[in-house]
Amino acid sequence: MEISSKENAQFFSNNIILPVDRSSFKSESSASKEKQSCCGGIKIFLGALSFVYFAKALSGSYLKSTITQIERRFDIPSSLVGVIDGSFEIGNLLIIILVSYFGAKLHRPRIIGAGCLIMSAGTFLIAMPQFLMGRYRYERFASIINSTGSLSPCLQEKSQIPHLTLEKSQAKINAGCEKEAGSSMWIYVLLGNLLRGIGETPIQPLGITYIDDYAVEENAALYIGFVQTLAIIGPIFGFLLGSLCAKLYVDIGFVDLDSVTITHKDVQWVGAWWLGYLIAGVISVLAGIPFWFLPKHLPKPEGRKDSNSSSEQSKFITEDNKEQQKSYQQHVKIAELAKGKILESVSSLLNFLPSLRNLFGNPVYFLYLCASIIQFNSLIGMVTYKPKYIEQQYGQTSSKTNFVIGLINIPAVAFGIFSGGLIMKKFRINVLGAAKLSLGSSFFGYLLLLSLFAMGCENSDVAGLTVSYHGTKQITHYEQALFAECNSGCICSKNDWDPICGENGITYISACLAGCQASNGSGKSTVFYNCSCVGILESSSRSSSAVVGPCQKGNECPKMFLYFLVISVITSYTLSVGGTPGYILLLRCIKPHLKSFALGIYTLAVRVLAGIPAPVYFGVAIDTTCLKWGSKRCGGRGACRLYDSRALRYVYLGLTLVLGTVSIFFSIAVLWILRKTSAPQDKTTSASRRGTGLTRKRKDNFLNSDHLIQTTYWPEKETRL
Repeated sequence: MEISSKENAQFFSNNIILPVDRSSFKSESSASKEKQSCCGGIKIFLGALSFVYFAKALSGSYLKSTITQIERRFDIPSSLVGVIDGSFEIGNLLIIILVSYFGAKLHRPRIIGAGCLIMSAGTFLIAMPQFLMGRYRYERFASIINSTGSLSPCLQEKSQIPHLTLEKSQAKINAGCEKEAGSSMWIYVLLGNLLRGIGETPIQPLGITYIDDYAVEENAALYIGFVQTLAIIGPIFGFLLGSLCAKLYVDIGFVDLDSVTITHKDVQWVGAWWLGYLIAGVISVLAGIPFWFLPKHLPKPEGRKDSNSSSEQSKFITEDNKEQQKSYQQHVKIAELAKGKILESVSSLLNFLPSLRNLFGNPVYFLYLCASIIQFNSLIGMVTYKPKYIEQQYGQTSSKTNFVIGLINIPAVAFGIFSGGLIMKKFRINVLGAAKLSLGSSFFGYLLLLSLFAMGCENSDVAGLTVSYHGTKQITHYEQALFAECNSGCICSKNDWDPICGENGITYISACLAGCQASNGSGKSTVFYNCSCVGILESSSRSSSAVVGPCQKGNECPKMFLYFLVISVITSYTLSVGGTPGYILLLRCIKPHLKSFALGIYTLAVRVLAGIPAPVYFGVAIDTTCLKWGSKRCGGRGACRLYDSRALRYVYLGLTLVLGTVSIFFSIAVLWILRKTSAPQDKTTSASRRGTGLTRKRKDNFLNSDHLIQTTYWPEKETRL
């Protein structure tokens, strides 16, 4: 009986224990599966978001690389190109408030996917004018005479032109004029860039908060840093793509390339600008596909399930408590919900104005905001027109310019941002040190920029514009100076731009204005003979000749371009070092509950007061340095063909330096206020050290704990920014 009772007891105990072990095993396995699904889901989202950051950075930088191509293709001035460039910020600002508020309450991955589709639609819309407008027409004498070589460029009488050829040319001009008068195709580019801004809006706020909500806390900073790194790589590929497309002719695939009489070194050359937008649009579409298959919510990490998080996601319905929330919502009356919403809106409105007053009442925040707005005006204007400046100042092609910017300047900026964050972390720099580092980087960066005034090229020798027909320097620039005694017997147009290079090293606006009597060859190999204006400077009595295309700049210009590249890279690095300390200063100078609001106001102010107006007034200022404007087929001013190199250098660099200097004065004011406020704290600390040992010990413990909080919290914020 004892044995049987023991066996029964053992059997009974086994029956009781075994179910417990199975349930615990089941809970452990479910927890491990949940952890794996959480890690797998967030990593998939991380990869997709990184690709989206790469896509949007690529398309944005590619737009910068095609500024001069768009200007020439649509015959528009730089000021209008600035409006097109600023339309991206306008589109972003149109819906950023709605996306930031309502987007977090909806399906965030799908909203990001929809934004990618809108962004790709805008990119495709930018390329659409290439398929709607006619082929690109440039001014060339050889194309008018059909490369026969039987006509004289210096047309002394209209009777020299065959009647049939004149009628055909006039009919083509009239047809092109009617087509041009009925459309302004650059509007498609503006609207497409506007759509790009709208589509890009949800990517950053919703993507970063999604990672922050569902990633393990110690991995969040690493993930966000990885995303920002790929965002820096995007512009490198964008400018390299711009360099590749600039070498291809604009109508590649539509015309016979052998009939093209200009090269990529010519001022009238327009590359295949539209091709890069098609590539960028396809990349944006591919980047948005994964977000349509990602869930609205991911399982919370173990460390965050029981924490009272203040993030927005904790206010939403999770998968575990949906049924409880539904049963609770069934008992809530609609009137009470409406009343609660009204009270919440009124409360938010009443809290908005005091928060705004509190924010702008902070002198450090207000002065740093002013300094940032002015400095971003300087930097945005400089970056937007840097390709144009290199092309016009140093005579470089668009392809080489984009290649240099993408391969040299952009990596220098990325390395500078990384160095600033590394310095902040290694030396544990406080708020006052961050202000000093930010001010020092700006001061030395603009000081280096000052040296670029001495690294410019002189104007090319262009007869009638920069020099006279006798080779002397031109003092005033008037269109009447295009006509001289040597070409008085020719019937020439002052609006043409078909430059040729004479044997004397002087560029002439057209073969007609050079007084050329005959030509030989066709296309790019055309040679003009008996040019009376070229022969003025020739000592021999033999006939003077000229070839197609402008003359190269002086021998010193390539050397100056190398000096410019070196100083430009060092300047880009120096200015970028102060970026991270500046953001840390911005965050630490305000109250904790106002951080999100302060960053929102900061972003809004920089985009409205710097991102939109800077390209416009920089373009207007650059337009004032134009010496020779092109003319449209129906009349009116087109794109600029030739700039005054010295005036362009003074306007471009001068405007950048003036704005940078003003921002430095505001930064000095920020540093002065921080020193003034930190002085009483130093006195209090020194006085407390004279107190009892217990007081000193408590004070040290307090300071150490505060230092611990900052060192564990702010590096994450640095990477996030």
